[in-house]
Amino acid sequence: MAIDEDTVSRIESLRRLRSSLNDMEGSHVTLLGDVMLDRYHHGYANNLNSIAPVPVLKIFQTDESPGAAAHIARGLNSIGLDVDFHTFVGNDREGKAIVDMLIEDGITVTGIESVTDRHTLVKIRFFGSRESLLEESQILLQADRGPLDPIENSMSDKLANNAMKQLENSCALVISDYDNGAVTVASASKLIGAARKNGIPVIMDPKLTGLERSRGATVVLVEMRGMELMRRRLESSDSASAASELISTYDWDALVVLGGINGVTLYQSEGEVIHFDCSSPTPKQQIGLHDAAATALAVALGNGLQMEDAGLLAAAACDCILTAEASQEFVDIDTLGTWLDEMVWQMQISER
Repeated sequence: MAIDEDTVSRIESLRRLRSSLNDMEGSHVTLLGDVMLDRYHHGYANNLNSIAPVPVLKIFQTDESPGAAAHIARGLNSIGLDVDFHTFVGNDREGKAIVDMLIEDGITVTGIESVTDRHTLVKIRFFGSRESLLEESQILLQADRGPLDPIENSMSDKLANNAMKQLENSCALVISDYDNGAVTVASASKLIGAARKNGIPVIMDPKLTGLERSRGATVVLVEMRGMELMRRRLESSDSASAASELISTYDWDALVVLGGINGVTLYQSEGEVIHFDCSSPTPKQQIGLHDAAATALAVALGNGLQMEDAGLLAAAACDCILTAEASQEFVDIDTLGTWLDEMVWQMQISER
């Protein structure tokens, strides 16, 4: 049986993306954003508390990993990019742990500012399962521990000024905004404007409450639930209409909507709407989905590929995260490369 033209085109895109992973070594990317320490407690929840209807978690393992923008830095570094990373941490144990783990990965940390008398944001997640009954655990509770007062805007200005120094040598600019102070409207506008002037693609993962910070970005990431919320706010009849209005309002080239098991949808200012189905056979978790997509978009667009290819690579990266055994995993070159090879093989087999 002959393979149809659409399948041939998709296979060619996947092979092009596979090749691009090996072409990025030595390329430079600028990354600005908030960081946090992700802490995971794993245990058995066999019983309820005797005085309240809540599970008692018997913890047997605790893991920590750098999260948010640091997650992106680790993914980009794995693929071989030289990451110029700009963020801040508190001068506490958690902040030092983030810096130490990045150094262990071989990531330059000279752009990380330490703030005196400030707590580093920590996201603590408790996972539990029934001992000897359930193999898969599920999240029981998330607790956030961090500073009560916002950081001064002067810190964001300092980070942006430092990032500007190497920006013109970058193949891409990534901004990861968790609304913790590393990114402001002024700092984002300054960097995005400079990047666009130099023809550098800008990948932005913003908070829905801070879309003004993303004005002028090449491509912006949102989750499917966030997209539905914005559709309602805009009183649009469907997601495509809402996406078109958002792209026009904020001067984006494209909007990528992450749907987890529902796949990834790419909306473009010029071009068709493209949906990429989820190919993960057994989705297990979704922590790190945004970071994986941002990493993939930076790799593809930084390599000069078209937005359609970038959307496809973002979808593949999301599949890797959905299938990951551990929630602290980041998308890396070996996993992503193997996944692309598997997708090509599956498409060829299905058409025989």
